[in-house]
Amino acid sequence: MTAGWTEDRVGALKKLWLEGQSASQIAKQLGGGVTRNAVIGKVHRLGLSGRATPSQPARTSTFRPARTRTTPPAQPSAPRRIEAAQPAPRPVVAAPSLPAVAEMPGTATVMTLGAHMCKWPIGDPSSTEFSFCGRRASEGVYCQEHARVAYQPQMKRGGKEELARSLRRYI
Repeated sequence: MTAGWTEDRVGALKKLWLEGQSASQIAKQLGGGVTRNAVIGKVHRLGLSGRATPSQPARTSTFRPARTRTTPPAQPSAPRRIEAAQPAPRPVVAAPSLPAVAEMPGTATVMTLGAHMCKWPIGDPSSTEFSFCGRRASEGVYCQEHARVAYQPQMKRGGKEELARSLRRYI
């Protein structure tokens, strides 16, 4: 049960909200059964939107166009795991290097893309030059060249040691 929104509480709420306090912080300061959700509801009913400083910095979303590769990708390093007893390091098995696919302008657009055409995107989707490969799709939705890039073979892991380590979490 809440004590209700008195003029003093509403004034304190407005002041704290404009100072940039979060709804949880305001609820703690007001006390008396005022919850975070009650603060949020009152803020919306009062139409308070502007704040001096946001409680958390706003994230800006920026579009990053895909980069085209002119050289084969570098081999990733093995992930490090921190355990009590480190096993002897295993040799890293290198993935077969792929030939670089020269990204020529595609022949298909969204409007002309057919069911059996390669759907590999080429270029920046926000530009007018964006297109799709458009060659005959032989493996799924991509042509042979793009399928080799998209579908990487699974690398072999360690034998019995890896199995034993993975089963430990179920024991």
